[in-house]
Amino acid sequence: MDGSGQEIASLVGAPVDTSVVVAVTDRAGRVTYWSSGAESLLGYTAAQIVGSSVADLVTADGTTLHRDGRHLDAQLRLSPLLDTDREAAYLVTVHSGEASGAPSDDALMRWMFEQHPAPLVVYDRDARLLRGNAMMLRATGVSEDEARGRRPTELVDDSVAEEVQRRILRVARTGEPESTEPFVRLPGEPRAHAWAVDIFPLDDGAGRTRAVGWAASDYSQQYASRERLALVSEARTCIGSSLDIVTTARELTEVAVPRFADHISVELLEPVFGGELPAPADPLGPTALRRAAHRSVFPWPSGTGSSPGRTYRHAPSSPVAQCLADGSAVLREVEPQEIGLWLAEEHLPAALAESPGTHSLIALPIRARSTVLGVALFIRSATSREPFTPDDLAVTEDLVARVAVCLDNARRFTRERAIALALQRNLLPHGPIVHPAVETAARYLPAGSGDQAAGDWFDVIPLPGARVGLVVGDVVGHGINAVATMGRLRTAVRTLADLDLPPDELLTHLDDIVTHTADDQDPDATGDLPGDVGATCLYAVYDPVAGTCSMATAGHPAPVLLSPDGAGSVVDLPVGPPLGLGSLPFEVTELALAEGSLLALFTDGLLETRTHDTDEGLRDLRHALERPAASLDTLADDILETLSPEPRDDDITLLLARTRILDRDHVASWDLPSDPATVAETRKRVHDQLALWSLEEEAFTTELVVSELVTNAMRYGRPPIRLRLIHDDSLICEVSDSSSTAPHLRRARVFDEGGRGLFLVAQLTERWGTRYNRTGKTIWTEQLIPVPPPDQAA
Repeated sequence: MDGSGQEIASLVGAPVDTSVVVAVTDRAGRVTYWSSGAESLLGYTAAQIVGSSVADLVTADGTTLHRDGRHLDAQLRLSPLLDTDREAAYLVTVHSGEASGAPSDDALMRWMFEQHPAPLVVYDRDARLLRGNAMMLRATGVSEDEARGRRPTELVDDSVAEEVQRRILRVARTGEPESTEPFVRLPGEPRAHAWAVDIFPLDDGAGRTRAVGWAASDYSQQYASRERLALVSEARTCIGSSLDIVTTARELTEVAVPRFADHISVELLEPVFGGELPAPADPLGPTALRRAAHRSVFPWPSGTGSSPGRTYRHAPSSPVAQCLADGSAVLREVEPQEIGLWLAEEHLPAALAESPGTHSLIALPIRARSTVLGVALFIRSATSREPFTPDDLAVTEDLVARVAVCLDNARRFTRERAIALALQRNLLPHGPIVHPAVETAARYLPAGSGDQAAGDWFDVIPLPGARVGLVVGDVVGHGINAVATMGRLRTAVRTLADLDLPPDELLTHLDDIVTHTADDQDPDATGDLPGDVGATCLYAVYDPVAGTCSMATAGHPAPVLLSPDGAGSVVDLPVGPPLGLGSLPFEVTELALAEGSLLALFTDGLLETRTHDTDEGLRDLRHALERPAASLDTLADDILETLSPEPRDDDITLLLARTRILDRDHVASWDLPSDPATVAETRKRVHDQLALWSLEEEAFTTELVVSELVTNAMRYGRPPIRLRLIHDDSLICEVSDSSSTAPHLRRARVFDEGGRGLFLVAQLTERWGTRYNRTGKTIWTEQLIPVPPPDQAA
């Protein structure tokens, strides 16, 4: 630098900077001045460059060149230098990152746009492409010149491009950013995958939208992870909605196909369907599994036996058998030809077994309580998705673990339900109930679809004097506990009925039994009241000789009575409290029933449904009873079909009883004086009556029984004394007096003069007993009448 430079620096008060890249050209663009900074950056000395054209310093696209031919990270800028003629020369400045030590902002922005690993595009307000980065051009397979000025729908003709174009125009109009997650298949890719797309306005300093930016990123992994989490979350909600094994298995297939796999088959060991735990599988032999559920995106040809319930045998080499034997998951990539080697022909649809795209499977043991219950098989095809990965295996394990818990719960419920149903079947009467006093028909329907045992019961109890006891009861709850409670109550009712108690007294004793049982139990142990408490019971006694029916109820619905003329009505019966809940007395109601009257006893499950209340149910029951039917069994079926749609919320018991009357030709009675001399005359009357009934062969035994009973009544009882004979399927002898003292059977010693009468009565009759009434007691006996052979009867 000469002294003049120093003088100028001193005049302006600023140091001389020789690092600035500066040159001066004339009007023709020839270099006239060259700074030392330009010499350092571009490699030309002043002698080499002065007089040369400035165009020699740049390429055709404007890139700055070094003297040795290298491309420099620098940008030339021309500024006119004016004299009196308005344009004397040009000032050339070079902005260089290398020269300044850091790239310029413009360079950084340009580099970021060009080198961004995700596609970036700038559109104008009409959705025409202005600029796209290298990744975008590689992804679309077009050059920037081909893409510039074109809209998305002009580059790609599909619904995704239409949606993107609509969003770009909307962002340009509203200035509000938007985002979307389309599925796009790029050129050269086998299938579409998820992309996350952001569309945002490019505003100037005044806030006006001048263009629209578009940025996309491959969202496949994040999308797959999110979908896997969503699948697991949905499975926890959807799987296990019932305690049915097949339904639980089907719920797994519905959740995962086609969302996670193309085909799923759930196969269980046979004991699981019966509620039992299976034994360990034999690793050396073929494995037999019964299909619980399957689902596939491929069509199943008809007639292949692919429905659930079919049993398949898998070869030991198959992934299913290996998974079952080892108790561990199998993740495998397979060829379609391999599938045919280890799967039964009907196990997969032909479209899947023969598809060249079938590529991977997961076989996973269904394990609960350290016991393998079966296998879940997942299969994918290349036509729809990528092969299974270890991440997919983790999701599958989570799904199957959830299913295993639910299937084990369903298995345990199946076992408990089977026990409860078997117990209930054994506790309820078997077959048709035949009694001379009534014609009966009974039905019991468990809750649900017929597979939920509960505590409803009925009974028809033969009573002395040709009478019959009709019982219907309902225990709170379902399952084994309810059935066991029902069994206790039914046994107690039968025991009390054998004592020949009237209905109100029988319910009083039954209520005492329930109360004492509840006191002996510990409700804190389970948190629930004992099942007996709150149970209801209706007990009725029908006497075919008197044509009367006495009944009482403990919280149970009153029966419906259909008279012989076809008019139906609800019996006006005072309803006492349920068993074990109160100390109020039970009231008895006595009705006079004509022959052919029909009583309908039932539990509340028959009347109360999801579609109608109790009043509507009673109305429908009366109408159903009034309709003619060929038999009581047919009528019972018609009633259930009308009033009991499936599935039922509560179990149902229905007992129909049509009354019969024993006419005077089958009953004989005499009032006897309290005089032992009349015993002989009484024996003669009995003999003559048996002759009228053609029962001469029973005369000797009956005379001995009558003689003993009448003598005891005269000796130990009080008048009035009455003798009654009833001839029906058996011969019944009754002696009544007004004393409440009952005789007792005892074994007489050798030298005792008495005590052998009742022993003889017990030996000569089928059964005997005592029943009490408001006026005294009745001693009764029953003798079987031999049935003549068919040829003699004819």
